[in-house]
Amino acid sequence: MTFEEYQTKARQTAIYPNKDNNFIYPTLGLVGEAGEVAEKMKKVLRDNDGVISEEKREEITKELGDVLWYIANLSKELNVSLEDVAQKNIEKLQSRQQRNELHGSGDNR
Repeated sequence: MTFEEYQTKARQTAIYPNKDNNFIYPTLGLVGEAGEVAEKMKKVLRDNDGVISEEKREEITKELGDVLWYIANLSKELNVSLEDVAQKNIEKLQSRQQRNELHGSGDNR
């Protein structure tokens, strides 16, 4: 599946207030789902000494899918294709890598 296909299919399942004019809802959903991923990973560290079982891997994969759904819909609300988001991110990272700037902090490295 391409990013474009995913974004289209994700959008078909989007039901929330003022869809097509509401970037706040998918932003809040994204933060919530990312928190769920972090919680599951925290419990892997706490309860399983950092070893991810197949059951936990499946649970985390589902949560990552929810993160992706919200990214796809937030991008759509901002009138940006998911393909463009992915492409720009890789270009940014490759540029940083070429300039030996992957380490460190700050957006404008």
